[in-house]
Amino acid sequence: MSLQLVIDYLLSPVFFRAAMMTLLITVTSLFFGILAGLVIALLQEANLRISRILALVYLWLFRGTPVLFQIIFIYNVLPGFGIRLSAFTSAVVALSLNEGAYMAEILRSGLGAVKKGQRTAGLALGLTRAGVMRHIVLPQALRIILPPVGNQMIGMLKTSALVSVVAVEELLLVANQTASANFRYFEALTAAGIYYLILTTIFMGAQNWLERSLDPKHRRRRRTTAVERLAPAAEAR
Repeated sequence: MSLQLVIDYLLSPVFFRAAMMTLLITVTSLFFGILAGLVIALLQEANLRISRILALVYLWLFRGTPVLFQIIFIYNVLPGFGIRLSAFTSAVVALSLNEGAYMAEILRSGLGAVKKGQRTAGLALGLTRAGVMRHIVLPQALRIILPPVGNQMIGMLKTSALVSVVAVEELLLVANQTASANFRYFEALTAAGIYYLILTTIFMGAQNWLERSLDPKHRRRRRTTAVERLAPAAEAR
């Protein structure tokens, strides 16, 4: 093993761009996956039977087939129907649709965890349905769904490596191509693994910060600490 070669790969613009591509795929797919999941969750809760059937078919289709199959299908089959997408777009569409199937269950469980009595009480106090959703339902649901959403983000980061099959120049593909040129697979894959660990650590830190920010006990402690700090200054005046 050559430590210097690992460092060279870590500092290489090629590896850095590949890591940024992996990050872009992850964040973009997760964003559209959450939107798709929200739509499916609302369809599941709708009173129309056709809406529930459509949601069920979507969940059955995208949870019942491998992600790799979906990526290859969208990239290779859709052009036969006149729908031509770039490799990057095909990858994002496939990952977003797949993620939406799992996000739908997470969002539905989070929204359903807020008891209907609280929504009724909010409406009785004069809040609109949008106001109830914003001030009562969402603050509680976010605390519930944040941990599984954070896990899905980390999972998406690792799943993004599958898009290398359609030649998207993400981290794993670049590492493999680099190693193929000189057969130094250990160094190239070690550098790629370090990048994955760095990105995962960033996601975990962001998740922990958000969980602490949404925790009402933590907010109360911060307010209490701030008041205690201001009290001596007020007494001195």
